[in-house]
Amino acid sequence: MLKLSRLTDYAAVVMAQIARHPEQPHAAAELAEAVQLPHPTVSKTLKMLVRAGLLESRRGAQGGYSLARPASRITASDIISAIEGPVAMTECSQAEGDCDLAATCGVADNWQRVSLAVRALLDSVTLAHLADTTPIKLPVQLPIQSVSLATEA
Repeated sequence: MLKLSRLTDYAAVVMAQIARHPEQPHAAAELAEAVQLPHPTVSKTLKMLVRAGLLESRRGAQGGYSLARPASRITASDIISAIEGPVAMTECSQAEGDCDLAATCGVADNWQRVSLAVRALLDSVTLAHLADTTPIKLPVQLPIQSVSLATEA
């Protein structure tokens, strides 16, 4: 089963909470209470998101966490990558991936196409979409046939 970690899920929940109220900085304790998650988990998540450049942190009385850029310019792929690392279906699907079977497996190119299609879909979903309470309208058909690999160029 393909499944994101709980921490990635929590990161999206916390980011969406911040995105719904972008005009003010948010304290970790306030966010933890708002999204009903343990404070240590929220703090850990916030630190990872700051390190990835998705959030900014300010100390002091007017301090807290805020989005590093507008919610419409932060993608689901950005959030996943901040917690999980690069989005890829297999090791050879990553740019820096390495696999001993790449020369003989026969499926690497197709896995790379699937990874690119998944990444394209995740790149099309923004934090603004995730923070909105209305359902996201996704494309009915992914353009997997139009995905070109670097080796084909």
